[in-house]
Amino acid sequence: MIRRDALDQLPVRTALPALRAALDGPGTAVLCAPPGTGKTTLVPLDLAGLTGEGPVRRVLVAEPRRIAARAAARRMAWLLGERVGEQVGFTVRGERRAGPRTTVEVVTTGVLLQRLQRDPELAGVDVVVLDECHERHLDADTSAAFLLDVRETLRPKLRLVAASATTDAEGWARLLGGPEGAAPVVEAAGVSHAVGVVWAPPERPVRPAHGMRVDPALLAHVAAVVRRALREQTGDVLCFLPGVGEIGRVAGELAGVDAEVLQVHGRAPAEVQDAVLAGGSGVRRVVLATSVAESSLTVPGVRVVVDSGLARVPRTDHARGLSALTTVRASRAAGRQRAGRAGREAPGVVYRCWPEGEDGRLPAFPDPEIKVADLTAFALQSACWGDPTAGGLALLDVPPAGALAAAREVLTAIGAVDGAGRATGRGARMARIGLHPRLARALLDGAPEVGVRRAAEVVALLSEEPPRAYGDDLAAAWRTARRGGDAYGARWRQEARRLASAAGEPSAGSGAGDRGGSAAGAGSARTGGGGGGGAAAASDDAVAGLIAALAFPERVARARGAGSFLMASGTGADVAGAGTGAQAGWGHRAGSAGDGGGSRLRDAGWLAVAVADRPVAAVSARVRLAAVIDEETACAAARALYSSGEEVRWSDGDVVARSVTRLGAIELAARPLSAPDPGLLRDAVVSGLRREGFGLLRWSAAATSLRQRMAFLHRELGAPWPDVSDAALLERVEEWLGVELGRARRRADLARVDAGQALGRLLPWASGDAARFDELAPERIEVPSGSRVRVDYGGEQPVLAVKLQELFGLQESPRVAGGRVPVLVHLLSPAGRPAAVTADLASFWRDGYRSVRAELRGRYPKHPWPEDPSAAEPTRHTSARLKRG
Repeated sequence: MIRRDALDQLPVRTALPALRAALDGPGTAVLCAPPGTGKTTLVPLDLAGLTGEGPVRRVLVAEPRRIAARAAARRMAWLLGERVGEQVGFTVRGERRAGPRTTVEVVTTGVLLQRLQRDPELAGVDVVVLDECHERHLDADTSAAFLLDVRETLRPKLRLVAASATTDAEGWARLLGGPEGAAPVVEAAGVSHAVGVVWAPPERPVRPAHGMRVDPALLAHVAAVVRRALREQTGDVLCFLPGVGEIGRVAGELAGVDAEVLQVHGRAPAEVQDAVLAGGSGVRRVVLATSVAESSLTVPGVRVVVDSGLARVPRTDHARGLSALTTVRASRAAGRQRAGRAGREAPGVVYRCWPEGEDGRLPAFPDPEIKVADLTAFALQSACWGDPTAGGLALLDVPPAGALAAAREVLTAIGAVDGAGRATGRGARMARIGLHPRLARALLDGAPEVGVRRAAEVVALLSEEPPRAYGDDLAAAWRTARRGGDAYGARWRQEARRLASAAGEPSAGSGAGDRGGSAAGAGSARTGGGGGGGAAAASDDAVAGLIAALAFPERVARARGAGSFLMASGTGADVAGAGTGAQAGWGHRAGSAGDGGGSRLRDAGWLAVAVADRPVAAVSARVRLAAVIDEETACAAARALYSSGEEVRWSDGDVVARSVTRLGAIELAARPLSAPDPGLLRDAVVSGLRREGFGLLRWSAAATSLRQRMAFLHRELGAPWPDVSDAALLERVEEWLGVELGRARRRADLARVDAGQALGRLLPWASGDAARFDELAPERIEVPSGSRVRVDYGGEQPVLAVKLQELFGLQESPRVAGGRVPVLVHLLSPAGRPAAVTADLASFWRDGYRSVRAELRGRYPKHPWPEDPSAAEPTRHTSARLKRG
């Protein structure tokens, strides 16, 4: 029995005629409907014809999260008076509730991508609704791009709706409309329930969140605001926090509160999630939730929202090969979504735990995942779709070129794509497994070594990071999962069964040459090879270590003391309680029973690091989950990073020549080279000059003067006079320093090189212009007294510093560069101190000399101070000596 009364109360019903008209016309539409209007529940039922209006169509609804997919399906089934799995069903990873009568199926965007790869036409589907598209999850953006491609090339009649409460409607309309013009935007009126805002910032400053760390003072404040809301308001309280750890912390702060405290997040058991969404039984509730409760869900009884203002999003450090979640300020769009939860059923209140003045400075929308996340899975999806560059996909945002290039490197290394970027048979199989390509590689290559079941169990641990209580030792966490009867253990076992089934699938088209990066035989000495009795006898440590190393070969790490490690990628890594991690005050994963709080990892010689992040301002990454391995496993799993050869480099002011064996940045062995390659030696010396500058050479006063004179002529006359800046000299280093480079072996050899003699080779000898060098840029100029005075070319204008009396009788200032440039004359007193500066001697004798004479002749009475210097005899001597002469 359809619940007409409930359907009729949903405000989105007024927008349904316009939405149906848009889909019957251009076939695409953007639906903007505030929270609580029924866009997630009534719209799919109406488009499927299940409410009694319009033809019956099969509708596929894509949700970004499993909890939202299950909840939406249950709500729609309830509205129809049915059980889930009849006319309305759902499919999420590891769980499917649908049957032959199912007309509306709710799936996660990840499941939708899998279906599109298997069946691009989506046979039998008439309408696809992309719900909560404002969240800009990468799978959702990719699904939209693939669906638009399907509409253009295979099924122009496939209807497509992008639905959200807060979104860039114009951008989505342009995207869905394509070259024919923007798609229609259909708007639904919001619920009439008002939501009041209470600004509740902390009384004292709190430290900004960084990485996964949130100031405990802020969490204590959020708990205090929840208590305040319970006192001041009626109804249940929904509190938004960034992650599972923060939910647990606030739950602890709320111990003893007069309400039932519930926790909702992606890892919570489905039974717990369902109980929260089913409503209370008369007892007041406090629901602590992550952003999973922002969209597509109505938590019955909620009249109050407490918003911490934080969100957790993926970020990738491509330079270090680290992907992790990080805590950021939630966007204004997310704030509106969260506040709307309080007004779904009646007027409500939102308590915002930040100052009102900061609200306008928050980002308008969350960053699209395609801009900040690891793109390896996206790149594989694109390659399997037939567009390796993703250049032909209709995307709201272009993927960053650097991130896409890094993703392709990973895919090439694991054999998922060929040299042209096209998906291999192995890559297609990886995509079908529904894992990140790294984990798919570990499953496929690890199963023959350790057995399918054991490989699947470890990969299941890596695909969804275990609770912190399991510890930071992967093998110990595996044992805990096998023993445990907790909710995570149940989900883990289900996922492990799914992966074991997927790994048992025959390899389509993956021959020996198609396993790029595989580790066949890598663990045979330790595990007994492919999955038989030897594999079963292998230790948990050996199995966990091999699988983690296969998934993240660049993160195999060797100890360098005191719990500090160096990963093959070149990034340092510290186990909790060691090095920079402890200094930064990081929280860490508690060690499981008998593990000593991670001490076992600290004492290991080698680790396979599965999960690591690098907090802000930390020198090294923090190890969150790793397995103990040996050098043989590290080298086998990361064989693509293994190298051996001569290494000649400039180090600590000298040339170091060695034969080195490396695993990425990890030096395995080294010995000195007695006769290094001359070319490598020259490169090393040039590297030293580039790093430390030409001060390594011997620069006499004459050499420095020569360089300054050459620079002056290049500046004033240009060619053929050479540029002698550091950058230019480095470009031509072989030309002017080649002979000396061939003899240099160390810093001391460079210190003996006469820079002036070498620099002279750059003078234009071939054209004959070098013969005029001393004429154009004379080192010294003879003045009227007979002295030959050095010219300083070190400034912007050549300078001649000479005693004033030596220039008596000289009418014009000296000029250089063929008469083009006047020399700046520094007129000195008899004591050699500056008395005047001029580039025009005639003007000085006429206008300036009189004041200088009046000031100095009393101080230096023994020197001549004629009234007419232009007619006086120049001299280097005093007046008395002149008379004796």
